[in-house]
Amino acid sequence: MYGLLKGVTVVEGAAFIAGPTCCLYMAQMGAEVIRFDQIGGGPDSGRWPLGPKGQSLYWEGINKGKKSIAINLSKPEGKELAQRIATAGDGLFVTNFPVAGFLSYENLAALRGDLICLRVMGWADGAPAVDYTVNASVGVPAMTGHPDDPRPVNHVLPAWDLLAGAYGAFSLLAALRDRDSSGQGREVRLALSDLAATTLGNLGQVAEVMLGGTDRARSGNDLFGAFGRDFLTADGQRVMIVAITRRQWTGIVKALEIGEAIAALETATGVSFSADEGARFVHRATIDAIVEAAMAKRRLDELAPTFDASGVTWSIYHTLDAALTHEPRLFGDNPLFSEVTHAGGDSYPTPGAAARLPEDERFAAAPSPRLGQHTDEVLSTHLGLGSGEIGQLHDEGIVG
Repeated sequence: MYGLLKGVTVVEGAAFIAGPTCCLYMAQMGAEVIRFDQIGGGPDSGRWPLGPKGQSLYWEGINKGKKSIAINLSKPEGKELAQRIATAGDGLFVTNFPVAGFLSYENLAALRGDLICLRVMGWADGAPAVDYTVNASVGVPAMTGHPDDPRPVNHVLPAWDLLAGAYGAFSLLAALRDRDSSGQGREVRLALSDLAATTLGNLGQVAEVMLGGTDRARSGNDLFGAFGRDFLTADGQRVMIVAITRRQWTGIVKALEIGEAIAALETATGVSFSADEGARFVHRATIDAIVEAAMAKRRLDELAPTFDASGVTWSIYHTLDAALTHEPRLFGDNPLFSEVTHAGGDSYPTPGAAARLPEDERFAAAPSPRLGQHTDEVLSTHLGLGSGEIGQLHDEGIVG
């Protein structure tokens, strides 16, 4: 947690990953984030993984550091209250509610003309989509997997959702910067489909297919366009080795003592693997066999210091459970994590902001709220309602 956005208030009316992640990043940089949910929990309040008490660890993780207000969004009075909350304060609102409806930009802008609304969408035309359906549509699962298996391979990491969270925070701050000078509010529509399409375009993959006239073939665990793959050591440890740069490549050749074999292959093929990373990919089958044989002769405890001394870029394959124990740089000794007790009652290491600001004080990660924990506080401080008005809203079942 840092204080760079202290004094900025963002209202969140969103579920699942993209919108809540955007606001999580804002909160971790010091913004006050007010999240409203349906009384009893929204569609993501019980998502897996679950904790020992049945609480959603997903919901706790993605909503930590936020203030929670529970509203009966099925009632007209509840919808009106949500509109008032979305447009109060700094007028920054993040949502994945549909373009049309009670949280449409037209309805909200009628209440506040300089409102900035970030709207996360599936398809840009308003059709529903989630990360996994967009990923299937754009073709990434067809590129993933081994060449001898035609089945598409879904990625377990919701990349487009997470990218949308980061890009959404960037877009929100860009719009805020413009409003500070122009006074103009606006709606920013951010579709997962657009993020997927533009990202593959930015990476050259769209041009690759259009100019080449064919889809990229599957390459299994081999790193596309360079050298990199998983290999087994003599004691059965699986290790990932990568060589994109000249230094990384020469480090592998030196550490594994395969210079003579590689030189012979270069002579036979007429290429220089140290100078041409693409050649390493083209001739990967032969190179893989040379590296495979060298790796199979050495134990991990022999290889590790040699790799490090030679500047090899490598890593052991871990399960997450093993990484928690054996990768202190990631978890055990990582100052990004602090022990926090969350709304579900359990304590566990909890991450704060991923960015490190060496000259700024880092605060401990914040806990997740109980659903509706800050209802009265938000109504009082954010909307200026008195205790009598707040009590009436409770009595009428509008808030909880």
